[in-house]
Amino acid sequence: MEWLLEPQIWMALVTLSALEIVLGIDNIIFISIQASKLPIHQQEKARLVGLFLAMFIRISLLFSLTWLMGLTSPLFVVLGNEISGRDLILLAGGLFLIWKSTMEIHEKLEGGEKHAAPPISPTFGAVIVQILLLDVVFSLDSIITALGMARQLAVMIAAVVIAVAFMMLFSGKISSFVERHPTIKMLALSFLLLIGVALIGDSLDMHIPKGYIYFAMAFSVLVEMLNLRLRQGVPVKLHNQYDGTNAEGTTKP
Repeated sequence: MEWLLEPQIWMALVTLSALEIVLGIDNIIFISIQASKLPIHQQEKARLVGLFLAMFIRISLLFSLTWLMGLTSPLFVVLGNEISGRDLILLAGGLFLIWKSTMEIHEKLEGGEKHAAPPISPTFGAVIVQILLLDVVFSLDSIITALGMARQLAVMIAAVVIAVAFMMLFSGKISSFVERHPTIKMLALSFLLLIGVALIGDSLDMHIPKGYIYFAMAFSVLVEMLNLRLRQGVPVKLHNQYDGTNAEGTTKP
């Protein structure tokens, strides 16, 4: 246990925990959107179960390092590109994210039409299964990143537990904020589309630096926060001018 006294171990733990939290943001968004389809009394349970399963999957992968490293071995070659098991998982996950995000955006924009069929509410089990499928992809990506930053298995497990505990603590607030603001929800779905494209790019050896992706996401959120702040601060008189009335409610000449 002498390694517990080494400063670089604690630095690796802090760095890896922060990385796991950042990489888990897209996971929280997906879980929140999926859980919002359930009745209100089941939404929090779905979020917590989804995050707990994400933690369980990541720890299980850490205990399967031999199998995990074997996923990077080429299985076959397509058009000069070596395809490994990891590539296939990332490709399937990216396609699933793009398909799911596109369907969600279509439902939000077109679901209110009168001729549209009434949506079928998914069951609790179906939502958990979809969360599990994406947990595997997100976990695989983050664990492979973690392997390059820490050598102690205990450090990696501790970082995963800390990150999931943090996400459990704030998942409810993030989910309720997304639900209160439809534009934020649409932005979140656009993020999932972006992440899906990045996963497909990674699977085809066209790597997009994660920093670019997260900078674009952070900048978009900042712009939307400014928009929300501006709309909240617009005086009543300005709103009245748009509908042709003055402050007293009478029609302007």
